[in-house]
Amino acid sequence: MKLNVLVLGAGFGGLELSSLLSEALGNNLDLTLIDKNESFFLGFSKLDVMFGKKTPESVRLYYKNIVKPGVRFHQEEILEIDPDTRRVTTNKDIYHPDILVIALGADYDQAATPGLLEGGNEFYSFEGAERLRSIIPTFTNGHAIIGVTSTPFKCPPAPSEAALLLDEYLIAHGVRDNCEISLVMPFNIPIPPSPKTSRALLSTFKERGITFIPNRLVNSLDPDRKVAILDDKTELPYDLFLGIPKHRVPAVVETSGMTDDGWIPVEYKTLESFYPNVYAIGDVTSVGTAKAGIFSEGAAQTVAAKLIAEFRGGVHPPDYNGAGSCYIEFGRKMVGRVDVDFLSDVTPSSQFFEPSDAMVKEKQHFGASRKEKWFGLKD
Repeated sequence: MKLNVLVLGAGFGGLELSSLLSEALGNNLDLTLIDKNESFFLGFSKLDVMFGKKTPESVRLYYKNIVKPGVRFHQEEILEIDPDTRRVTTNKDIYHPDILVIALGADYDQAATPGLLEGGNEFYSFEGAERLRSIIPTFTNGHAIIGVTSTPFKCPPAPSEAALLLDEYLIAHGVRDNCEISLVMPFNIPIPPSPKTSRALLSTFKERGITFIPNRLVNSLDPDRKVAILDDKTELPYDLFLGIPKHRVPAVVETSGMTDDGWIPVEYKTLESFYPNVYAIGDVTSVGTAKAGIFSEGAAQTVAAKLIAEFRGGVHPPDYNGAGSCYIEFGRKMVGRVDVDFLSDVTPSSQFFEPSDAMVKEKQHFGASRKEKWFGLKD
């Protein structure tokens, strides 16, 4: 008898789950991993592409390189999910797994912010980061705004990182004195679960002449007047707008009937949905953690341990604790780290590690280790 699993989405969660189940069960596993894309990229690599540090092709990891016992990858588009029967229809096949895991992440809805498509840019998608690779070099004078348009959004440190890396880029190209940088965030501090991390960021913003605008969202852009309009009606003129677009579940998840208030609700201890043998992990859920790859990975570890224990008849594994670490680019070859535990206590707890050479190397190891574990590739 084999454990029959269908995993929808080959991001951090889907890749980690597939790898762990394969390592533990080998040929006793019958797992199909589906994604509409042919390749994967680590989230922070988008900033490397955007600022010209790496080429787009150099950061792509192709799913065809996945060779693991009991795992098959299919590049297909998911057309319909029936959570009651666990029936999944794609553009190529129909699946009826014993266990269904939805790890489809969050999509971006640029059209939800009037003027963003016509008058701004976003850097959360790979395509958006790739476009900015040729746009940023044309910005040599004026006001750049990094602006959040909606909550929740992936990787809460990313807007701050973009501001600091833009500062670094403009200095390197000799035009920083001609430019202003503003960061519009919906929180009173950059990283709400970690006041210490936030203090370090705010201090760095001040030191580098970056204006932090707290407790505000960008509601719309006026492309003709080149103005960003905030949720309090304040207008900010801009010459370059880098936006964090509205996040939403993929349309196929929304039409499945699984969502509540826009996301899939789960039992946070086990990541089980309200449908038998259907799990949801990562950004597609409302589990209560930040939307970031490391938390998707942790959720996958919890589900994998549970499925392995049930298959082997073992003891119940530990509950999901919502803990993870995020590396933060401070620019100028400086990297820090914040560890956050969202679910073990009543309120999130955190620990901040100051930028250092050790953190630079640790971040590099983080990327290399996932590349090797999930794709069998070594740097």
